[in-house]
Amino acid sequence: MARIRKHLREGIKAARDYNSLDFFPLRRSLAGYDASCLAGDTRAGLNVALLAFPQGMAYALIAGLPIEYGIYAAAIAAMVAAVFSRTQYITLGPSNATSVMLLSAFLGLGIAEAEMLRLVPTLILLIGIFILLGAYFKVANFIQYISRSVITGYITAAALLIITNQIPKALGLSIEDKAATFFESARLTLGAIDTVHWPTVGISIATAVVYTFLNRRFKPLPNVAICLVVMSLAAALLLGQESGIVFLTGVNAQNWSLQAPSIRFEDLKLLASPALAIALLCTLEGISIGKSLAAKTGERLDTHQAMFSIGMANVGCAFFSGMPASGSLTRSSLSIMSGSRTPLANYISGMVVFISAFLLGPLTAYIPQCALAVLVIAIGISLVNKHAIRIVTRTTRSDAAVFLITFASGTIMPLDTAIYVGVGTSIILFLKKVARPEMVEYAFNDQGQLAQTNDTIKRDTPEVSIVHVEGELFFGAAELFRDQMRRICEDPNLKVVVLKMRNAHHMDATGVIALEELVRYMNSLGRYLILSEAKADLIRVLKNSGIYDYIEERNIFRDDPTNPTMSTARALRRAKEHLGAEEANVSIYVDPVKDQQKRP
Repeated sequence: MARIRKHLREGIKAARDYNSLDFFPLRRSLAGYDASCLAGDTRAGLNVALLAFPQGMAYALIAGLPIEYGIYAAAIAAMVAAVFSRTQYITLGPSNATSVMLLSAFLGLGIAEAEMLRLVPTLILLIGIFILLGAYFKVANFIQYISRSVITGYITAAALLIITNQIPKALGLSIEDKAATFFESARLTLGAIDTVHWPTVGISIATAVVYTFLNRRFKPLPNVAICLVVMSLAAALLLGQESGIVFLTGVNAQNWSLQAPSIRFEDLKLLASPALAIALLCTLEGISIGKSLAAKTGERLDTHQAMFSIGMANVGCAFFSGMPASGSLTRSSLSIMSGSRTPLANYISGMVVFISAFLLGPLTAYIPQCALAVLVIAIGISLVNKHAIRIVTRTTRSDAAVFLITFASGTIMPLDTAIYVGVGTSIILFLKKVARPEMVEYAFNDQGQLAQTNDTIKRDTPEVSIVHVEGELFFGAAELFRDQMRRICEDPNLKVVVLKMRNAHHMDATGVIALEELVRYMNSLGRYLILSEAKADLIRVLKNSGIYDYIEERNIFRDDPTNPTMSTARALRRAKEHLGAEEANVSIYVDPVKDQQKRP
């Protein structure tokens, strides 16, 4: 009894710690820190820094800012976030999505470049404050109510804007104006096509060839940095500064200093709306990346603490000439693959970028602008996720509508407005289909009766579990469904799970993706998933999205209204076939009278 009370107290304490903000979690990261942690964090920090430095320049170019803004943001955000974060799964810094939204927001407001540089620190400070308020009031969980269709539509529109904004630089076109939308950018590019600078085009083509070759043959290497070095040498040796090719400006980090953002009511009123949109995007991007990477190792991300670290990173960038800071999927994934053990890996990465800004900053003056533009175009192309687009456009009509509305808004409006349109559409859909799925697990008790299990059930032999899903499986509930199922599947003796789907309704693209992720997770654990009592509308959704073939038809059993138990009985027979000769607790309930009536 005393042991039970002890475990209960520990569980309550862990839950309290998880739900409360820690204003200095670095002390926990340092507790028990040893040489193996230092080795892993150092290796990860160096690898990420090699990617973060050139990426920072690319993202600054996307945002229409001097390249040092991206470098400074990569350094400051990583170092500040490490102090306030509990996880190594999110590496913060400038990102493509926030960079293009920053450009679109200022152009949509009609602000000139000189005024833009004055207002950037104020905008970033507002972003940080909005995120910190969200972390304090624990709104991170509401992010799940923004559907994947909105994000896919926004990112696709942002990718087109990135590409069209960089094409003039890659072709050496003479364009004075800047475009806030895709169509406006395309119009300006076509209007100046007769000003093509052919030496610039030659460098751009060579950059594309070198980068493609490196990515295909030497993918693990820091190919962005290698490509910039190669093209800088080629441009300097073969063409020289007199060729008419535009080069980047050198970074003089000696002038890098603390600067206070302007706090004027007129500025705050002007920037509040785009700041809120970018804050939403930073939070959504960072938490999504962290959850995805943490799930691969079976860990749980503290979303409120992660949101707090994102907010503090943006406040730091506001005072040190940075850009909006968000999670970067490429840098975060690279950090984990390189062996990062604690948030200190991010601090090491930021410190290396910080030192490099002083040592390598002046050398950026030898980089052709068109070469960096081509690499930015490659980043834009990589953002177009054909697999996600296919799912969200084919799963349900409402998903397709949300995607198309968000995407269309992003091509004709500033992106901060487009994300509001998409989120508003998602909220409307959510209010129409508000629900919470209920997961009820059934097993046979000692009396041989089928009964609901409790959370502490122990399986001594391999077992088949029947899970009754009740409620909605659209985007607002998909994450909860996946997390609940993950907890059920963690039992090592559980071999097969039969999902009874008769009372599961309104599955959409986000629900399909959650189900696909669940199946992959179960396969990695050696578990097997079977669907029973699947109704016609669910079958249609599964077929439209393509996941029907992935689960396999033999593992999906349609609902039979004339015999409610038949579908699950057949599913259990299939489970027994899968287990083969392995002895397991498998019981099948079939109404013998109705079963005889069904036979020819």
